[in-house]
Amino acid sequence: MKQTQLLKGVLDGCVLAIIADHEIYGYELIQALRADGFDSIVGGTLYPLLAKLENRGDLIGQFKASPDGPQRKYYAITPQGLQTLTTFNHQWFQLKAHVDHILTRRTPS
Repeated sequence: MKQTQLLKGVLDGCVLAIIADHEIYGYELIQALRADGFDSIVGGTLYPLLAKLENRGDLIGQFKASPDGPQRKYYAITPQGLQTLTTFNHQWFQLKAHVDHILTRRTPS
């Protein structure tokens, strides 16, 4: 299984978790994800995901002035997005527990 397949299943939740802390613009979000170990994240992966989350109602985007040039689109989480994140967290920790159990029991030492 390719890492990108695993990533697709968790990236939505990771993005929502970061944005739940504070509003953020796209490039800053890429840097945050890379700092947390998602080294392969690029704009071509992230920006369509942000658009999907915004269209779904989990995020709201707003253009704001930038001291460094053109306006930046900042994303903030919505109440619906917080609920989506809560659901993701529950499902993730449940799945992680099952996978940990199987791998711990069946992985040779």
